[in-house]
Amino acid sequence: MATSLFTRRRPAGYTALTAVSALVLTACGSEPSPQAQPTPQAQQSATVAEPVAVTYDGGIYLLDGKTLQVAKDIPLDGFNRLNAAGDDRHLMVSTSTGFRVLDAAGAVLTGTEVAAPKPGHVVRHAGKTVLFADGTGEVTVFDPKTLGTGPLPAPQYKTPEAHHGVAVELANGELVTTIGNEDERPGIAVLDKDRKEIARNDQCPGVHGEAAARGEAVVIGCETGALIYRNGTITKVTSPDPYGRIGNQAGSDVSPITLGDYKVDEAAELERPTRISLIDTENATLRHVDLGTSYTFRSLARGPQGEALVLGTDGHIHVIDPVSGSVVRKIAVLGSWQEPLEWQQPRPAIFVRGGTAYVTDPGKKEIHAVDLASGTKTATGSLPGVPNELSGVLAH
Repeated sequence: MATSLFTRRRPAGYTALTAVSALVLTACGSEPSPQAQPTPQAQQSATVAEPVAVTYDGGIYLLDGKTLQVAKDIPLDGFNRLNAAGDDRHLMVSTSTGFRVLDAAGAVLTGTEVAAPKPGHVVRHAGKTVLFADGTGEVTVFDPKTLGTGPLPAPQYKTPEAHHGVAVELANGELVTTIGNEDERPGIAVLDKDRKEIARNDQCPGVHGEAAARGEAVVIGCETGALIYRNGTITKVTSPDPYGRIGNQAGSDVSPITLGDYKVDEAAELERPTRISLIDTENATLRHVDLGTSYTFRSLARGPQGEALVLGTDGHIHVIDPVSGSVVRKIAVLGSWQEPLEWQQPRPAIFVRGGTAYVTDPGKKEIHAVDLASGTKTATGSLPGVPNELSGVLAH
């Protein structure tokens, strides 16, 4: 792997898919409710070391990041989703009522919440965390360093029409956000720090997901390729196939190349792709890599040196050099598995923090910690229930 690419730095936040089903997330009023103050327990000293969290049907397990032993079982009904909040202590939990703050280190689900019908994507970038409410199009931006000190702010922006979307705030205060409604999502708009539109592209149908790359390039995929916003300009990268959907991505702040999925069968009940996409944000080019095995939306991650990581249904972590597009290593973690038809159903997932990859095995009710440098398992934890969503706090 190229030395210039793999300089060790803290990875940027990846994108986790957060499409929210109306069947499991109940819509509520569009006006945000008053923000609750953090509970007293949230102010206590840490009780869980380097926490990792997994959801199950009925709650959330908080695990010690070293031993992978269950430190706390937090009951919580419904289909709940997890995202790192942007600091070394908290997670954001998408519930039926909104985005709730989980003090993972303190092992308590706090009373702090951003009320939101159909809470969607959580994006971390440039020291800010951005929440997007699909049911209203409201965008909430906050500094994760303020978590635990009081209520979160009210939404600061609202898209013209509600849709399943995503937004990211850049270091200069610009906001990149999807545009659309319940029927279509044709592209993105860029707003300046005063929220006046300065750029737009509506030639990328079905926009979904987000990833940021080195140089503060933002990539948002769609059904015909992807849009890149970099240095004030939106550039379309077109798929070579008439329908070439990129919907889930992972970025790294040490690489100008984003990792994405790639699907070509628009009519499939469930397509199980074997190719992934690599988008070079500096050259606006798209490359495909065939892994010879399928994967799912919970399979994509980035390593500490910018490696592209894909958890395949063959049970291996495929380590890809994003510059050459070569699979440089395969790390055996699980047995073979198959993606379920319903996206809410459990399937193996990967979460990377520093040099460690955490991988769940729903079939065996286990979770593994894998050292990416050596390719060896450093810990395995047994879980009382079947793991589904997977995330953790970020490192110092």
